[in-house]
Amino acid sequence: MSLKIYNVLSRQKEKFVPLQDGRVTIYVCGPTVYDHSHIGHAKTYVGFDVIVRYLRYSGYSVLYVQNITDVGHMLATGEDRILRKAEQLSALPMQVVETYMRGYFADMDALGVERPDISPRASGHIPEQIAMVQDLIDKGHAYEVDGSVYFSVTSYPEYGKLSGRKIEEQEGGSREAVRSEKRHPADFALWKRAEPEHILRWPSPWGDGFPGWHVECSAMANKYLGQTFDIHGGGIDNIFPHNECEIAQSEAAHGETFARTWMLTGSLTLDGVKMSKSLGNTLTIKEALTRWRPEAIRAFILSSHYSNPIDFSDEAVEAATKGWQRLWGAVSLVREQMRTAVSGPISSAVQELVDKTKATFIEKMNDDFNAPAALAVLQDYTRQVNSLLNEQGPQSQESLAALDGLYRKLGGTVLGIIPDETTQDSDAEREAGLIRLLIELRAQARANKDWATGDKIRDQLRDLGVVLEDRADGTIWKLG
Repeated sequence: MSLKIYNVLSRQKEKFVPLQDGRVTIYVCGPTVYDHSHIGHAKTYVGFDVIVRYLRYSGYSVLYVQNITDVGHMLATGEDRILRKAEQLSALPMQVVETYMRGYFADMDALGVERPDISPRASGHIPEQIAMVQDLIDKGHAYEVDGSVYFSVTSYPEYGKLSGRKIEEQEGGSREAVRSEKRHPADFALWKRAEPEHILRWPSPWGDGFPGWHVECSAMANKYLGQTFDIHGGGIDNIFPHNECEIAQSEAAHGETFARTWMLTGSLTLDGVKMSKSLGNTLTIKEALTRWRPEAIRAFILSSHYSNPIDFSDEAVEAATKGWQRLWGAVSLVREQMRTAVSGPISSAVQELVDKTKATFIEKMNDDFNAPAALAVLQDYTRQVNSLLNEQGPQSQESLAALDGLYRKLGGTVLGIIPDETTQDSDAEREAGLIRLLIELRAQARANKDWATGDKIRDQLRDLGVVLEDRADGTIWKLG
């Protein structure tokens, strides 16, 4: 089965055929860096992380661009989000940007989200945005009024094709105050004149000002990916007006399709309620990571299809944690047995299990990156791995390596939930060595019929989250 992706623009699943054979270009709207990243950001960026990982696993060369918005994203009051935060903190705007941008990348690193190939900042691409605005004016799609420039939505007949909204049904000013200087209420700002107190400002043909939020993404996508690229991603909350405006201004400027495939992630609620600072129910990624392992948070996010909404609750994440622990327990068992296994051919049972699991996993992921189904495939694989190891006796070094290799590829490389032991630090290796030493001391005590000491070692390890399992071929350990 070839890869099929649900295209929000066409509202149907389509066979994915990139513009260039073997190469995929993808742009995902990045964060506005004015505060700590929250768990809703985790849903979007973990979702696209797995999408990019799978495309690369499938053999594609991927150029992944994800912007940083550090100017121009306005509140409904007309205030720039960065400036408002700077005023609250009595800091310079770029201090705010640097602080929260670094925090964002630290959060993504902690979640195992691989960095984009290019992370362009809006403030670093003002010339490209000014050039695009001027091009739209020259082509009759935009007009200047007293230092501000607006896109004329009536000049682009397809405006609304992504969200399904019609111009006559729209009200102006969702992210900016409606100005009487607009020709149509739905017209949106490409460039805004800067009032005297506005710190973030640049010179332009229309006077000092700053770019509109929407034009930033269009200009940066065009610079790094070209006038037309394969996939545009982001959160469903931005479908209107942001994504809709991106399409209109880009296609009006270039006369070409902007993005061929649109992929949008579903929203995230917290205990059934949309996150809101005014309600006091936001959860930052940093806070979540103090309570749960990053792999468990990823497993929770991947338990729902990227395009579906999901509700974040303690119970749901705990359930995902238990599911991840089942996977990790089997991985630990396989890797522990590899330490003492003897060399030999891969058994037919192991080869069949590996081949079947890989084929089924790929089939699920090729169906619009169905991570929940792929995760279920790994859980079924884990059940069968445990059965093999517990019921069919010792496995050869090569058989165990094949089992572990599939976990590393599918669970690690693609889903990002199976850690690679070779990347663990010396503390982790030292901890494993100490556990093995305690297992040897326990075996000695039991051989001497010192059952009390043997039980004490087992119980104290269990209290520390290490579960021992006595088998005919020896004692193995795993995290409980």
